[in-house]
Amino acid sequence: MVNFNQFLQQAQSMQAKMQEMQEQMGQTEYIGKAGGGLVTMITTGRGEMRKITIDPSLIKPEEKEILEDLIVAAFNDAKSKADADSQNSMTSAFGNISLPPGIKMPF
Repeated sequence: MVNFNQFLQQAQSMQAKMQEMQEQMGQTEYIGKAGGGLVTMITTGRGEMRKITIDPSLIKPEEKEILEDLIVAAFNDAKSKADADSQNSMTSAFGNISLPPGIKMPF
């Protein structure tokens, strides 16, 4: 028989770990690059953009669309790194927990 108090303690412990991991991810910075480093972006694990650096050679009116595309690519690069790191952290912390299909952590 399952000890309900033990189950509640485990759930509280897991919730505390998740909060700690989310705070840590929010403070972790990820660097995304595009165009061979001509555009660099720094974001947090929560997907907040902190800084963008654009090589001066790109700032030409006729290349505006290219620059915009490179910015999007750099952001997506940084975001995918943050997402992968978050998934790895969750797997290492809670890897033995089976969740129903379609449910992802963090909630």
